[in-house]
Amino acid sequence: MYYPAKFVKEDNGYTVTFRDIPEAITCGADMPEAMEMAEDVLLSSVEIYFDMDKNFPLADSELQEDEQWVHLPDSVYAKILLNNELLSAKISKADLSRLTGIRPPEIQRILAPRHTTKIDTISRAVAAIGKKLSLSVS
Repeated sequence: MYYPAKFVKEDNGYTVTFRDIPEAITCGADMPEAMEMAEDVLLSSVEIYFDMDKNFPLADSELQEDEQWVHLPDSVYAKILLNNELLSAKISKADLSRLTGIRPPEIQRILAPRHTTKIDTISRAVAAIGKKLSLSVS
């Protein structure tokens, strides 16, 4: 998945901002470093939103003229979709554990953005709350 970000050339490098996630601001000395930092701040933002039990904004599908795409791993995006659904349906992590038969510590890992989780596991959790995870190519 990709999120649109604006890379603004400054005297000492680039400043990066995300219109969908206004709290996510970073910088880099050159374009490769700025992109690396943008990917990191995007992932850190997911962690912060999850810790605050807030819905994470879904990416806008349109790239504006002055923006570039910043990559977010697909497994993290699937976790965002799952977490947003849990929050919307007011389903706790304990409830998800009971619905899936997955122990609570593993539920914590499934919902940890930096923990590697198989997409099948995330899909199983989504199915347990009555939803279907779908992937597409565009």
